[in-house]
Amino acid sequence: MKLVIAGKVKGYFLHGHDEFFTGLWTLLLSVGLSFIAGIYLGSVSQVLILIPGLMVLVTPSINMRGAIAGILTSRLSSSMHLGAFEAKFGRDTELGDNLRSSIILTVIISAVLAGFGKLICLLTGTEVIGIIEMIIISIISGTLAGLIVTAIGVLISVVCYRKSWNLDMVGAPVVTTFGDIVTLPFLVVTAVIVMQLPVIGIVVLGLIVLALILWAVFSMHGATKTMKDVLREGLPLLIPLCLLGIIAGVLYTNGLESLIAAAAVLILISPFMNGCGSIGGILTSRIGTEMHMGLVDAKVFPQGLVWKHFVENYLYALLILPLMGLVSHYAAVLCGITTPGLVPMLLLSLSAGMIVITVMNLLGYFTAALAYRLGYDPDNFGVPVVTSSIDLVGATALIVMMLILFV
Repeated sequence: MKLVIAGKVKGYFLHGHDEFFTGLWTLLLSVGLSFIAGIYLGSVSQVLILIPGLMVLVTPSINMRGAIAGILTSRLSSSMHLGAFEAKFGRDTELGDNLRSSIILTVIISAVLAGFGKLICLLTGTEVIGIIEMIIISIISGTLAGLIVTAIGVLISVVCYRKSWNLDMVGAPVVTTFGDIVTLPFLVVTAVIVMQLPVIGIVVLGLIVLALILWAVFSMHGATKTMKDVLREGLPLLIPLCLLGIIAGVLYTNGLESLIAAAAVLILISPFMNGCGSIGGILTSRIGTEMHMGLVDAKVFPQGLVWKHFVENYLYALLILPLMGLVSHYAAVLCGITTPGLVPMLLLSLSAGMIVITVMNLLGYFTAALAYRLGYDPDNFGVPVVTSSIDLVGATALIVMMLILFV
């Protein structure tokens, strides 16, 4: 009897092990690549000090690139599983309409980030640059980075479709990783250029930004049904979620001196947020697809298949979190950046990460379940809620554990 039970348990956890390892390799690759952004962030710490309030935009800008592209890949994955996907970009096609919706969302949300960022800084007494500069920096950098990340999301979707790979296991990690790598350099470089421009340069860029905003607004009026569905559900969700990223950015800004004193943590931030967000993104994307296919019901208490996903997420975390702390420490040593030490970095990554993964498991499932029960598409809600919440939850967990471990 014990052997039979053990065999069933083993079979339960090994079922779908190919997908688990697909997700693991994708996560390892994405976390590894996101260290590029982390090392870059650590190396431009002085720029963050010289341009007041720039750090406020860093976290939400990175997050929104991944969230918008995550909506794209999550919806396309569900359409693949339901047999509605075609590798066509025309109007009234799943791929074409979702692509155009993503670009519109990128422009609008970039403007919202600048407005919220300025407002929260004023309310909290955080030093910040002018609103015109904030809007120009956010929209120009956000649109350029968004176009690249969206193109990567489309590319990986088409590749998964033609190779018969499960996009749920690949899409979120890939787009959030490239969101990290692409967004941060565009944001910093744009900020440096804008802050050095004469008045005429600011006017020219301001007119370009105004044209982008008008294009996005007018495009909403001529949208197809699919585009309207994405925008109608995406905008009311993403706009308030911007606040979570902005608040996280303010937390980092107010603790910037401590972060620079332990600059290895600056290197850790990007892969930490990327890794935890990607794990949560995989969960919500899978659950959304499984709800569409009738494999998971939107019940208050998660079913067995969902618990299996929870366990897999903890396994992912136990495998990649210590690696994050290890690489962050030695990357800091190689770059000549301050580090609190190997053991403190390992403990910080592991302890803060397990807290975040627990929150992401619960938040990811209940967001998808609630959206589905209310008649909304969980693909439009799961990834954005998880990746946006990870900003505030991750920032809080990192800062609290820093205070505990680095005393």
